[in-house]
Amino acid sequence: MRKLSSATDPGTLASWIDGGYEGGDRALAAHARRVMLEEVGPSVHMRGLLEFSNECRCDCFYCGIRSSNGRANRFSLSVDEIERVALDCLASGFGSMTIQSGERRDEAFLEFVEHSLVRIKAATRCADLPDGLGITLCVGEQSRETFERFFEAGAHRYLLRIETSDPGLFRRLHPARQRFDRRVRALQDLKEIGYQVGTGVMIGIPGQDSTSLVRDIEFFHAIDADMIGMGPYIAADGTAAVEMERRGLRPEGSARERLTISLRMIAATRIALPDVNIAATTALQALSPTGREAGLAFGANVMMPIVTPQTNRQAYQLYDGKPCIDEDADACSSCTARRAAFVGRPVTYNQWGDAPHAIRVPKEAV
Repeated sequence: MRKLSSATDPGTLASWIDGGYEGGDRALAAHARRVMLEEVGPSVHMRGLLEFSNECRCDCFYCGIRSSNGRANRFSLSVDEIERVALDCLASGFGSMTIQSGERRDEAFLEFVEHSLVRIKAATRCADLPDGLGITLCVGEQSRETFERFFEAGAHRYLLRIETSDPGLFRRLHPARQRFDRRVRALQDLKEIGYQVGTGVMIGIPGQDSTSLVRDIEFFHAIDADMIGMGPYIAADGTAAVEMERRGLRPEGSARERLTISLRMIAATRIALPDVNIAATTALQALSPTGREAGLAFGANVMMPIVTPQTNRQAYQLYDGKPCIDEDADACSSCTARRAAFVGRPVTYNQWGDAPHAIRVPKEAV
């Protein structure tokens, strides 16, 4: 397992997150970009993001598709629809896609996901991608046996956000049946199986401070994460909004403040964990029209244009103000590439775009 840089002790990281980097945030961003260029290169990797179902059995208090939200318009795409979207991703030059849904564990759902993965792989093998599209799967906490099934079916990356590595904050955000220790065990299972593992946190949770955010970075290190996705904590609609208010979980700080801390967190993570993939998440754009460009400027190197069919986008809103829900997939794809070009970053096509950390041979193995 890699070590945190000696220049990024917890006190230093906390100072940066609090705005204490010498020279200010612009200098912090420049530092993060230098590390990024040296360790992962200038390219932005594109992942077509398909949200194939908003059916969910979890009841996270902050989430717009939580199971108790009776106002949610539930949907699930068919395997044929998922395959068509995968072929569109291939035609757009995306070497990779992220397949995301609400969390379910019933056998019908597990078989559906497994079959969809097999179909995507079979349909997208070509000269440029002999093993088909790279697939990041994001369908929540599952048993080790289920993770193994999905791995055998073709998923090689898995995204399971911890949301916060502070057990106390985690308990405030989730009902008692959703346990922190089980979430951590799932991440460990994924790593042991052989997945490239992604996780991440929300920034601006009531009770969170720079010390807890530094512990999040240390958590990413401890689980040997390959991919990180972070973004601001944003209010949700429906019963989630009611529950957030009742529990004192409304986002703290202004939108600008939460965006600023999120960008500092991206930079601090890039400097501390140089060779991972870090996403410029859609949530950044929810707080600023140029939020994702700012994420790239602070050291992120992955963008995920939404490829969910336009008719279903309104129904997949985890938080209020989600951007791009009125656009079609082609518009999202071209827009995302323009955002990367705006900050002078090239986009990779027809590649999986795995993190260098995930594919480097450890020195002790050489």
